[in-house]
Amino acid sequence: MKRTAEKFLALLEIVSRLRAPDGCPWDQKQTPQTFKQYLIEETHELIEAINDDNPSHICEELGDLLFQVIFLNNLYQEKNLFTLCDVIDSISAKMIRRHPHVFGNQTVESEQELRRQWQAIKSQENAGKEQPRHTLGSIPKSLPALRRAQRVADRVAREGFDWPNLSAAFGKAGEEFQELQEAFATGNREQIQEELGDLLFALSVVARKADIDGEDALHEATDKFTTRFLSLEKSMTGQGKRFADLAPDALLDAWQRNKTESQSSPEND
Repeated sequence: MKRTAEKFLALLEIVSRLRAPDGCPWDQKQTPQTFKQYLIEETHELIEAINDDNPSHICEELGDLLFQVIFLNNLYQEKNLFTLCDVIDSISAKMIRRHPHVFGNQTVESEQELRRQWQAIKSQENAGKEQPRHTLGSIPKSLPALRRAQRVADRVAREGFDWPNLSAAFGKAGEEFQELQEAFATGNREQIQEELGDLLFALSVVARKADIDGEDALHEATDKFTTRFLSLEKSMTGQGKRFADLAPDALLDAWQRNKTESQSSPEND
């Protein structure tokens, strides 16, 4: 623990040195508004490292994200708005407060009861704060669109606004798909975009009702497509061909053959 504390203090000194008058010009000119994009990028890089299950990469990206958090804190600390101690005190108190079954005498019998307790404590915490103007006010609009859609659907479901079951959610998605087809028939681009959005939202509800993270599912599907495309591209390059050389039907046949081969590969057993 002592070594960890020493390393942490050394990192704090590095950040302060970068921001000092004789430090790095790039770091000196950063503001919370200019710096937030890097926080988002580093978070996504960490998520990718976790998805790849690469420990050394995860370690590196955790370090990058830790640096981002400390640097961002410094920007506010320099203005005497709050300190890193304030940040640590805040999260420590919150975690202790929200886990009375760990740090207190309360007991919980199920995960469902645990969630109810968590929400009740959050409600007590928010009682003295300025409240969002509506039920969905605390959901960040900066979330990825699909994840935000599922958060919204989940939040309104807690208020009792929900499809009764998965079958009903599927029915709504089918209805939205029909409306999208009708929109394409009109050729009205604005209507097409609106109906496409409605369909995507309806599918996010299907994912939620099935207890599937839509964001993860779409990432996996995109990764699968990417792998198959690169495999087909490699195969065609080996034959001296390009995608532009094939007619649509021939290209589709090549894709289906590649798909079948990838599914029968020992790696997929």
